[in-house]
Amino acid sequence: LTDEQRRKGQEYIEQLTRFVPIQYILGETEFYGLKFNVNPSVLIPRPETEELVEWIINDLQFSNSCTHKPEILDIGTGSGCIAIALKKKLTYAGVSAIDISDDALAVASENAEMNRVGVEFLKDNILNPVVNDRKWNVIVSNPPYIPVNEKSEMADNVVNFEPHLALFVPDEDPLLFYRAIAAYAKQHLAVDGKLYFEIHIEQAENCKKLLESVGFNDITLRKDLSGNDRMISAKI
Repeated sequence: LTDEQRRKGQEYIEQLTRFVPIQYILGETEFYGLKFNVNPSVLIPRPETEELVEWIINDLQFSNSCTHKPEILDIGTGSGCIAIALKKKLTYAGVSAIDISDDALAVASENAEMNRVGVEFLKDNILNPVVNDRKWNVIVSNPPYIPVNEKSEMADNVVNFEPHLALFVPDEDPLLFYRAIAAYAKQHLAVDGKLYFEIHIEQAENCKKLLESVGFNDITLRKDLSGNDRMISAKI
């Protein structure tokens, strides 16, 4: 090793002993076969979310219900991993994404440019949305869904470094974002449009009941590769 390599290696080791995620140390990760820049302003993409992306791609590729150019909205985009992976695979689709964080949107924009895809990024708060004049064929979200009371059970590398804004919801209202997004989707999905969520494994039935109460149908729960209820879809 050169002196510079040795110095850098010791620096990495020191950060790892403090439980800094390796993805933040290196400043990058992989998602759906693509490279993404990440920093503490965005969540580190998870394999379960790749399964959600794959589900949407398969549905759109084999469905006749969407227009020739489906319009897709990713709510709470973070690093942009969902929106960018969808656009990379579904090149004919129009893909937009919103987030409340300026820092996250900056990372997502960099990632779109790096992966050479055109995604429209917009700043918006889904709890009080301003983008109200459009219709979408697909709305997808991996929103915050971890109750604050579960924080003590989580690993230090997550709790101490990943953005709490993207992780946690109030204990008394764990479906806060699902309710808001479902209400938005009810108004802004096109005919035969479809809503997709990544969900907390303990909230699967509650999410299903919520979607039923809002008026969605054809509700489908799907397990991840670990056998946990992790995704749900519904049609208007």
